[in-house]
Amino acid sequence: MRTGIMGGTFNPIHNGHLKCAEELLSSCKLDRVIFIPAAQPPHKNISDIDPFEHRFSMVKRAILPYRHFEVSDVEAQREGKSYTVETLAILHQLYPDDQFYFLIGMDSLNTIHTWHNYSQLFELCHLVVARRPRVKMPASDTVLPVAIRHQFCYDSELNSFCHSSGQKLIFLEQTFLDISSTQIRNNVANNLSVSALLPATVAEYIKTHHLYVRPER
Repeated sequence: MRTGIMGGTFNPIHNGHLKCAEELLSSCKLDRVIFIPAAQPPHKNISDIDPFEHRFSMVKRAILPYRHFEVSDVEAQREGKSYTVETLAILHQLYPDDQFYFLIGMDSLNTIHTWHNYSQLFELCHLVVARRPRVKMPASDTVLPVAIRHQFCYDSELNSFCHSSGQKLIFLEQTFLDISSTQIRNNVANNLSVSALLPATVAEYIKTHHLYVRPER
């Protein structure tokens, strides 16, 4: 099975996340996309993030209309920071016959050398890098961060970069919706509408559980 992986804090999940997942599914001809909310993101202060249970529940509600989307609590099943390489290793144990396509943004690619055991990532999954529409990418390794260039070679026939393990690094043009989780949290805190930014089921969950509301003084 060809499985896409969407990781993130999803605080909260929004229409931009869902659009990215739809395009990942279609462009890479995947069988499914699994959303994996981070339990303890390594690069963020956990005290600044809403509890995992809320974020997981919002993702679960958001993907209900999508039959090829799933959500996993795999990162909440272990203690400590949610390192991607460890999550992928567990997914290989759970689904040994799957090929994994892990979606990241250009900003993450450019800092991937700061990730925990980052070089092992390329042996565990195909890396799909989302790029903005109409941004021309050079057909050479100069587009890759210096720290990882030596690990890849460009394949003009596949229009992707190949790792010695056989995994690929693919640049995928995606439709970027001008939405952010920060924007949504700020809108809720200021009693502004979020109806156009996320699914109605998620908006209702936020309202019911009083998430992102400024404490009364």
